[in-house]
Amino acid sequence: MGIIISIVNQKGGVAKTTTAINLSAAIGQKGKKVLLVDLDPQGNATSGIGVNKKELEYTTYDVIMGEIRPSEAVIKTNYKNVSIIPATQSLAQSELQLAAFDKKTLQLRKALLQIKDEYDIIIVDCLPSLGVLALNGLSACDRIIIPMQCEPYSLEGVAELLATVKRVKASTNKGLQIMGIVFTMLDKRLIVNKEVMEAIKSNFPPDTIFKTEIPRNVKISEAPSHGEPITYYDSSSKGAEAYKKLAAEVIKRADSAGKML
Repeated sequence: MGIIISIVNQKGGVAKTTTAINLSAAIGQKGKKVLLVDLDPQGNATSGIGVNKKELEYTTYDVIMGEIRPSEAVIKTNYKNVSIIPATQSLAQSELQLAAFDKKTLQLRKALLQIKDEYDIIIVDCLPSLGVLALNGLSACDRIIIPMQCEPYSLEGVAELLATVKRVKASTNKGLQIMGIVFTMLDKRLIVNKEVMEAIKSNFPPDTIFKTEIPRNVKISEAPSHGEPITYYDSSSKGAEAYKKLAAEVIKRADSAGKML
């Protein structure tokens, strides 16, 4: 049985999509079959992994609205063991349209359960909000990963997210748990980065924070414009090495979690 992991943070600019893309590719390179689900109307995970949005027949919108079987929207990428359910701007329409559904936050869950067993790991790239689409991402997954940039107000944002997670656990997804917090775009030369990181570490149990830290790295920033994950764009860069290490941690935690599901 596979495990579904949502990459979540309602704050934008924290390398959420970057983490979803690069983690998917790095896990695929380690021999695991991965499905990346783009749940952001911006579709950055779709273009960032080399898929041309203009050529798409079906997208996450069609899946979440229940108009097709999820398998019909799956596209194989050019990267080992990685497929994607892509997204375009049309997904934004679902925020309003889902309001008419009785179980509007469970649409993605119903869809992914149909194909969960076909993959080792399904990674959902959630949009930066806590609206209906993001709640679909939280309701559908077994675990969440929270990418966090070490800057002021990070703790406030995570507190808000954790409150939402608590509500989702009480209503639609009792088994939901945090797999871990991962520090992204980290520059330890900056005092504020070190201070915020220490504050976060003092507020969370050690086992909820990944040991791997993602550095601020120009190659990571360049890779999406080429439609390539960093582990393919520049496999020897510091960014690529970091995501390879993070993938190993995620696989280990996913295997442990899978035994409990």
